[in-house]
Amino acid sequence: MRVCFGVNDKKYYGVIMENQGSMNQRIAGIIGSGGFATKQIIIGISLLVIIILAGGLILGVYPKLQGSGNEEGNQAVTVNASHDASQKSAASPATAAKESHSGSLASAAKTVAGKGKQEDKDLSIEVPVGVAFVEATIGPLRYELSDRFWGWRPNDVFSFVTDNVNNFQLGVIEVTRRTVEKLTENISRTGAASSFDKNLENARSTCFVIEAESFMFPSSEGRYNDGLEELERYAEKLKKGEARFFTRADNLIPLFREFESLLGSCDDNLVKMREEDGSKVSFFKADNYFFYAKGVASAMIPILDAVEKDFYPTIERRNCLKELEHAIESLEHATHISPTVILDSDLSSISANHRANMAAHISHARFYIDVLIKTLST
Repeated sequence: MRVCFGVNDKKYYGVIMENQGSMNQRIAGIIGSGGFATKQIIIGISLLVIIILAGGLILGVYPKLQGSGNEEGNQAVTVNASHDASQKSAASPATAAKESHSGSLASAAKTVAGKGKQEDKDLSIEVPVGVAFVEATIGPLRYELSDRFWGWRPNDVFSFVTDNVNNFQLGVIEVTRRTVEKLTENISRTGAASSFDKNLENARSTCFVIEAESFMFPSSEGRYNDGLEELERYAEKLKKGEARFFTRADNLIPLFREFESLLGSCDDNLVKMREEDGSKVSFFKADNYFFYAKGVASAMIPILDAVEKDFYPTIERRNCLKELEHAIESLEHATHISPTVILDSDLSSISANHRANMAAHISHARFYIDVLIKTLST
């Protein structure tokens, strides 16, 4: 059948087709914009999935791969070890015995060589007995002569300006004198019939006997330095085995008695209220007594430390090591008292009495040294 359109029909058909074309364009625009948005969402999701997978590979898969590699390596090592063990078990008993004997000889040789090297090392670093004691005797006075600012002061023209240091140095030299005396008389000799060491005798009789205030002809500094050099020569002889140093209890007791006597004198000066003439202890005298006792304590500490080292077998055998350590600790407390101004107030006053503070620690040290003397004498 054939359909024919008239003029009006043609117009109507044209309108329909025109409307149909505009509708198709709108639909195409809507579909185009929606498709672009859909593509963006798909790409974003794809990137997120890729990132998650990559993180999983880094955090999870690599360790597993590494672990599997280690396991494979361990399995290979195990297989090789098993193979070697089977080969060794298949070897002849004579070969195994020969290898065992060779290994034993090699290990024994290494052990002997190691012991020899260790013994050589110990001998090279070992310090002969007595060297520490002599060096401890030298140290405090060496510092006062050479390292302290303005050096030795008791013989200076203006010594009254620095009287605190002067009295401190007087305490140091007194400890040095008494120590050298007992080192010469007792510690370096077996008894009264033994001869004196030449260097120690020179230090005792010609060097340290000079008064601390001697300015010249001779000067105290010069003679004291000579005495320290004599002590150093004695220490060198100890290192070479050419001098004697005895560590028996009867060699040590005279030194402790000297220290106990010196600390007793310091203690008396620190606690007394009046001088021998009946006058009250002045402010300046209290100051002098304080620093003299502090100098004594400072010089005595390193010597007692050296006694603990060089006389250790004797002290440990008599079970009096703790008393020696208490004496050293008390002297250290005494050296830590460092007031700007030395006050000598009444004991019941709100102000300090630094002499009494110092006396407490000096008295404790004296007590423990006295206990040492009694313990070593029994």
